[in-house]
Order: sequence, then structure tokens, then C-alpha cells
Amino acid sequence: MTLESSAKDAPAPRTTPARLPRDERRAQLLASALEVFVNHGYHGAAMDEIAETAKVSKPVLYQHFPSKRDLYLALLDSHLESLTKMLVAALSSTTDNKLRVQATMKAYFLFMANDDQAHRLVFESDLVNDPEVAARLEKFNANYSDAIGQVIAEDTKLPPVEATLLGRALAGMAQVSARYWLEANGDLDIDVASDLVYRLAWRGISRFPKES
Repeated sequence: MTLESSAKDAPAPRTTPARLPRDERRAQLLASALEVFVNHGYHGAAMDEIAETAKVSKPVLYQHFPSKRDLYLALLDSHLESLTKMLVAALSSTTDNKLRVQATMKAYFLFMANDDQAHRLVFESDLVNDPEVAARLEKFNANYSDAIGQVIAEDTKLPPVEATLLGRALAGMAQVSARYWLEANGDLDIDVASDLVYRLAWRGISRFPKES
């Protein structure tokens, strides 16, 4: 056997998989956790399966998230932050309140359409009654409703408490209708659906007297 043939027959040296930067690894783990939580619910999800889905060892998973609860809360925070950014961008996209209502309704529908797994984790988790989870959801709802209420109060003669109530109503209308639209399995185009809800909301809110 020649040196040349011996070299050809020799097994290739093992290479160690490159370590991902911390932020990339965290994003990978969150994506895998989302899949497992949505498929099995919080209580049915196991850290073993999350690690397997992410193709990492359990020690690696625990380095980033000390417990299943920490992982779930991090995932919830991430998706609430994404939705908040979309809604704030919609509110600040124009000073025309009619267009603001239209953009806000569309933002909820887009959040549902872009990643229905994220929507299920945020709004349909089996952990929504947990005090810490409920507090996060209430903070999100309150902050966004207050933002809408502030716009309404600035534009009308309504006192802040009444404007905030209307903000809650508009946010709830957007959320519930977008969830129903998603469950309709695409029977209604997203633009048509969000426009229907926007027109309903605007016909109501535009009736209030303007601040002179």
C-alpha cells in the first residue's frame, strides 16, 4: 500500500461544530421552544424535547434558561415586544386618525398571519391564568390601550378615563376579530378582513365630537 492510497483510505478528521454566538443560540432555543410549547402546551412540554428539537444538549439549554418557566416567560416577552413594536409603529405612522385606526387593525391581523404559533403562545396558552403570565399580558393590554386612549383624548372632548375605555374596546375588537379570522383558515383575504373591522371601528369612533 502506497503512502498516497493510505492517505486516501484514512478517515476524515472529526470537526467540532462551530459554537453559535450567544444571541443566535438564544434565538434558536426560543424558536424550538415555541414549536414544543405550541404543540404540547406549557404543562405538556419537556425540556428534553426542547433540547432535542434544538439539537443541543440539556446542559446547553440550561445555560441559557435555568428552567422551563424562564424559557416560557422569555418567549412570551419576545412576542409581546414584537407585537408592541408593530402596534406602536401603526399608531405613529400618521397623524390622520382614520388611517391610524386602519393601520392598527391591520397590525393585529399581520401579527396573526406572520406567525400563528406566536399568536397561540400569547393568547391561547394553557398558562394564561398564571399570575406572572397574566400580569405580563395585562401590562401589554394596558399600555397599548392607554396609547390609543391618549390619541382619542387628544382628538375629542372625552375625559381620559372614557378615552381609555374606548382604547380597550378598540384593542379588544382588533384582537378578537384577528383571532377569528385566523381560525377561518384563510376563507377571507387579510386585507378584506382587516378593512371590514377598521370600517366598523372608525364609524363608531369618528362620531365623537372633536376637540375645538
